Amino acid sequence: MAFLLVSAYLLLTHAQGAPVENGALLETLKSQVELFSNKSEHYSAQVRPPGTNRQIPQTIIIGVRKGGTRALLEMLDIHPNIVVAATEVHFFDWDENYVKGIDWYRSLMPFSYGNQITIEKTPGYFTSPQAPKRIHDMNSSIKLLLILRDPTERVISDYTQVYYNRVENHKPVQLFEDIVIKNGALNTKYKAIQRSLYDVHMEKWLKHFSLDQIHIVDGNTLIKDPLPELQKVERFLNLPSRIMSSNFYFNQTKGFYCIRSDGRERCLHESKGRPHPLVNNTVLEQLYSYFREHNAKFYRMVNHSFDWH
Repeated sequence: MAFLLVSAYLLLTHAQGAPVENGALLETLKSQVELFSNKSEHYSAQVRPPGTNRQIPQTIIIGVRKGGTRALLEMLDIHPNIVVAATEVHFFDWDENYVKGIDWYRSLMPFSYGNQITIEKTPGYFTSPQAPKRIHDMNSSIKLLLILRDPTERVISDYTQVYYNRVENHKPVQLFEDIVIKNGALNTKYKAIQRSLYDVHMEKWLKHFSLDQIHIVDGNTLIKDPLPELQKVERFLNLPSRIMSSNFYFNQTKGFYCIRSDGRERCLHESKGRPHPLVNNTVLEQLYSYFREHNAKFYRMVNHSFDWH
């Protein structure tokens, strides 16, 4: 904070060629610089552009974990009428954050202009028992984005993330099959499997929100052909069409699309798109069979079907 103020002070006094009297300029600078903190993350300073404010999100990406939420957020950030929160806030699903109140939540949002939509994403919201009501209490007319992928693929991706995290932290790991199968039967209590029961979680959201407030993004399609899915989101959010095919290029090395925007090119973090383990076909069939009925129920709920196993 001090460094930021001093730097700005020196720049302005040099440009004006005169000393600042009575600290007036310094006080002006202080009023233009806000310091906000997320105690669970870090302290960060941002200069507030004139005419902007921090707004409570008008749209939230509620999930699902390992469904493609980060890719969706990064791609939507291309749009000039969208600003995105830098980190997963976990306001509505973590009690220790929720008790800090709505002003704390707002303080973690980026500055935005009046014609911009603020979006935050926390994948844990979709499976949280408390999040639907809490979000509804904040804004009953909010628009929600939910990105889903084939439930079995999502389970394997969930396992893969945990696997690599444990390897990096020098913790013991288990084979996928040893976790998913217990005593010869599918371990349906495995958290990764529970998270893929989309119908169970969706039922809770539909108790608080109408279906037309929830737009479902096809995660399997997004990674293969991003533009059509993003154009659907633009229409859902009543935004002008600004995201173009030229904003994406396929990275042969990484095996997925990267982003080209504002003269820069960027890909998702290296932790994204990690290779999945080869899974025993018998185990795969057990997972497909288990999810089949849940998928059918979900399709009926949302009046739409997906190309899932």
